Amino acid sequence: MDSKERVKRAINFDHPDRPPISHAILPSAIPRHGQALLDIIAEVHEDFGWDFLPDLPPEKYPPYYKEGRNRDGFGTLWECSADGEYGTPVEMPLSDPDWKGYDAYRWPDFEVRPTEYRLYSGHMEGDDPRYYARGGWITFFEEMQQLRGFETLLMDLALETPEFERFKEDTLAFNLRHLDKWLQWDYDGLHFADDWGSQISMMISPDLWRKHFKPAYRTMFDKVISAGVDVHFHSDGYIIDIIPDLLDIGVKVINCQTNCMDTERIGKLFRDKVCFRTDLDRQNVMIFGTPRDVKEHIRSVFRALGSFRGGVIACGEVGRDTPLENIRAMYEEFMAFRY
Repeated sequence: MDSKERVKRAINFDHPDRPPISHAILPSAIPRHGQALLDIIAEVHEDFGWDFLPDLPPEKYPPYYKEGRNRDGFGTLWECSADGEYGTPVEMPLSDPDWKGYDAYRWPDFEVRPTEYRLYSGHMEGDDPRYYARGGWITFFEEMQQLRGFETLLMDLALETPEFERFKEDTLAFNLRHLDKWLQWDYDGLHFADDWGSQISMMISPDLWRKHFKPAYRTMFDKVISAGVDVHFHSDGYIIDIIPDLLDIGVKVINCQTNCMDTERIGKLFRDKVCFRTDLDRQNVMIFGTPRDVKEHIRSVFRALGSFRGGVIACGEVGRDTPLENIRAMYEEFMAFRY
């Protein structure tokens, strides 16, 4: 079967011949490992039409990946320690606690050009029918943080002022306009992303999440689903409390840190209910383990989360600190694994 069929079968539990493979290579890994990493990638039978360009010059990196201080299209100033390392927002355009300047703020109007997103996981515009085309990296909670500031936004959530409600609705309206542009392209799936968890719990209570954020996600997901496009969702941290809610509103593929929630438990609760784009243990095994540890870890994760029916997309993040021998071992096991 071709790659597109393999991915669709995995997502829909329709017996793919093997787990499809998705890259997640951070731009900082390329200067660290150089041609040796590119040689490994060239041997991998990846299933999403990856279009990463290793010679993309740093001056074309987005502000959050570009060394120094750079401002993005929303007006947020990012500070980044090195090219390819994800930065930190240090100056937010709507950070005033009393909402000064909000009425004068003008939301940006971005064009959607899929190749802008190739720096991370190789999204493409769907012009090759052999591949499952996945686009977007659409945030909501993080977008609000980067406009308002994390602590200020948490205070907004606690106070639940009319100004916060307006801000939330304006952010949703912006995302819906942006989604209209994404949906003009021929995608099979669109990717949403918000990190909701710390290492041990959610950042806000599940009830507060359900009150303020689940309805907004439902509105966005409904637009995507009604266009016949799959919803993918990424969230780092401990989010087990809201996984049922995400499935309830239409998420078909989830990318979450199962290792900090107990992968076996996650599998018992949600296997055969959602497809997992796996997030291997990038805090321990992938960094400090041996190649044998990596392969054993992959087999354990795949068996916990999927089956011969499907339910797993093989994926593991590669950063500058991931040893080359572990990267090679990861892809060897991805290509060899069968249920």
